[in-house]
Amino acid sequence: MFRGILPKEYGFYDYFEKHAAMTILTCKELVKMASEGGNTTVASRTIKDYEHELDKITHQCVEALHKTFITPIERNDIHTLIKRMDDIVDSIDAAVLRMALYEITEVRSDVKDIAEVLLKAAIEIEKALKGLRNIKNSDYIKEKCIAIREFESEGDLIFRQALSNLFKETDAILVIKWKEIYERFEKAVDRCEDVANIIESIVITSS
Repeated sequence: MFRGILPKEYGFYDYFEKHAAMTILTCKELVKMASEGGNTTVASRTIKDYEHELDKITHQCVEALHKTFITPIERNDIHTLIKRMDDIVDSIDAAVLRMALYEITEVRSDVKDIAEVLLKAAIEIEKALKGLRNIKNSDYIKEKCIAIREFESEGDLIFRQALSNLFKETDAILVIKWKEIYERFEKAVDRCEDVANIIESIVITSS
């Protein structure tokens, strides 16, 4: 009786999964650039395109949230989750943009390690998000969240070693440039853990 007068229910899970899939594409592009020691300018443009598309998905999700009367999970959780997901690629984009702006011609080997950790974390995020459609299967979702946090810990080890190696350089300008780049990548990995924590919180409050 009331269905006809209630606002349309939007597919928030679709927004999450579409966003996660494109985040994986972004991470694959980063791995490709790092593996090939490729042109950072070209990679930066491609990743920027992905970042723009992800911004659109995020905006659509937030707009839908404003228009939807009944949501499948808490409204604040939807908003926080999509924003934190968006922060992952925003940080990757910021790091690669600086590589291009600073005219980095030799990609340090640490970047490949970081890129691979980000890709693995992004894949687990996508699996966890798909699991939200059947939130009763909480063990599966929690397992993916644990894996994401393990990748974040792996990333921390890479960053510490990367900075240790960096500070052995004698070129102060190079050190400043790479420290800033590494910090952006570190933020991206940290945001993966934030996403895992939000997903796990959703599972706990919904069970």
